[in-house]
Amino acid sequence: MTGATGDPATAEATTITAPAPAPAPADPDDGRLARRAGGLLRAFNEAGILDAADVHVAGRLAALAQVDDPPVLLAAALAARAPRLGHVCVDLATIASTAGPDDGEPAPDLDWPEPSVWRTALRASPLVGDGRPLRLDGSRCYLDRLHAEECRVATALLQRAASPVGPLDDDQLDRRLLQLFPDDGAGDLQRAAAAVAVRGRLAVIAGGPGTGKTTTVARLLALLEEQAVAVGARPPLVALAAPTGKAAARLQEAVRGELARLDLPLPGAATRWTASTIHRLLGTRPDSSTRFRHDAAHPLVHDVVVVDEASMLSLSLMDRLLAAVRPDARLVLLGDPEQLASVEAGVVLGDLVGPPAGASGTADPSATAGGPATAGAPGVAGGPAAAGDRQAPTLAGSVVVLQRIHRFGAVIAELATAVRRGDGPRALDLLGAGDGELTWIPVAATEAAGEALAPLQAEAVGAWRAVAEHSADGDAGAALAGLGAFRVLCAHRLGPAGASGWNDRLERWLAEAGVGQDRRGGWWCGQPLLVTVNDYDLRLFNGDTGVVIGDAAGRLSAVFDRGDGIARLSPSRLAHVETCYAMTVHKSQGSQFDTVAVVLPDPGSRILTRELFYTGLTRAKQRVVVVGSPDSVVAAVERPIARASGLRDRLS
Repeated sequence: MTGATGDPATAEATTITAPAPAPAPADPDDGRLARRAGGLLRAFNEAGILDAADVHVAGRLAALAQVDDPPVLLAAALAARAPRLGHVCVDLATIASTAGPDDGEPAPDLDWPEPSVWRTALRASPLVGDGRPLRLDGSRCYLDRLHAEECRVATALLQRAASPVGPLDDDQLDRRLLQLFPDDGAGDLQRAAAAVAVRGRLAVIAGGPGTGKTTTVARLLALLEEQAVAVGARPPLVALAAPTGKAAARLQEAVRGELARLDLPLPGAATRWTASTIHRLLGTRPDSSTRFRHDAAHPLVHDVVVVDEASMLSLSLMDRLLAAVRPDARLVLLGDPEQLASVEAGVVLGDLVGPPAGASGTADPSATAGGPATAGAPGVAGGPAAAGDRQAPTLAGSVVVLQRIHRFGAVIAELATAVRRGDGPRALDLLGAGDGELTWIPVAATEAAGEALAPLQAEAVGAWRAVAEHSADGDAGAALAGLGAFRVLCAHRLGPAGASGWNDRLERWLAEAGVGQDRRGGWWCGQPLLVTVNDYDLRLFNGDTGVVIGDAAGRLSAVFDRGDGIARLSPSRLAHVETCYAMTVHKSQGSQFDTVAVVLPDPGSRILTRELFYTGLTRAKQRVVVVGSPDSVVAAVERPIARASGLRDRLS
């Protein structure tokens, strides 16, 4: 089972997909089999639906409570399985149709309990109830901890959304909103988002990459500072945070850049608005991996807390964050609910914003939120209706969805829309059209080689040759800027179609072209680096990227852009870095590149999902190259992530 708030910045992400795990082999020595299991637990374990750990949890609970009811023990094992796969709970009404083999059908020889009988047995069990290991809520069965966290999160969000704010100068606010957000077709929604955040204690600003979320926040913070001056209060204390160090640095850079561009009379604001990881903001404790120094008893001092990349927040981390933010403070959540979700249980931002309207292939809402979402467009308190592109969220008055994309061109935007809506035929048509923004290499990633990859090889060698030349010249700024020109993004970390295999392939291409040959102790000029573990002493965080450069004396240094300057470090001080000509899509979240090559695995891969494809292609600013068979493209587009959760219902 996953820890309550394990730092997502220290583990490679895993994804929950619509297909269930493939059946486990019937090998008695297989580590996934619980050898002493019997009855239902054994059958479900051998079918690959339950892992050995799930069975052992159920067995231990049975021993402690002296329970021997097969349906109850099966529910306990499935509840233990849920957070391991990213779910908050198990829905007894739908699990039989969502936990089968890869074809989505229940295993033919499994005896699933009838849901109403199953619920009756659980309600009568000593394992279920207040203060007991399991909780039953309608047809959803939870581990007690996750049930408590979900209830606390829903209560805290509703209370914060309904909480009034202090005095405001409404005339000045309305005037400044129009000045900072001109009515140009995009400014109206950004203006509405800023109005929601100024006039309330909770604001959820959602939207795809390049829709202006951080631009809106920078102007929002300026508004709050001006409002404080207007009513004779001190400037608000602001905290900027994100799940990873890289995302936090990018948020800080974007906010300060926008503030400088606006040239507003806010002395010292840029230096006061600093960003950190959420874990660092809350204060990690050496005695606990699930608790923080700041909580309800010791809240944060900040008046405004802005959290970027909120799609990566797990239920547990959101619970800890809401507890630590003062009730009278403002909380602003930024993110794209279509991107990959947290590596741990929950899909909080998706539950807050709701699924895309008109999406095909979307999982049964009862499997994820206990009931269908209400159709309609989210409204905005004090502003126009937000985008009608999504179904109405429960906290409609606190949610705004931005629409206009500024990052990439119309063709990439159209492909992203097709993927987001699950329109496989349209995605294939766009890829096959061969527009300058899109290039498709329609071969299986495991078979891609030779002539099929020749154009991609030439582009990759050209991009990395430029980085190597700047690095050899000792030009750290140009070398770091070159890292954003081109990147290969893979679904998997290992294997020939994964990031490791593509790193080997790219190094081989570069060696054939005579690039990066002067290697000393495993380091070379132009070597792109990816930090894999947070190092607070060096101020390097998981996901940070850098490059090795040389100097006139032939010495090598690793350089990283910290936003406030370039850090130069001896490579020998870097304990947790890897070469990253290619990286996983998960690691790329929060990044952007001029050109991305998205490598899709075989269609049978359980990690191949709509959210993964969407996240990968929206990292591009100018061009996308897709490497994958037509079957892989269709599988990615038509296979959404489905995570069981009751949060959306609780918010209603």
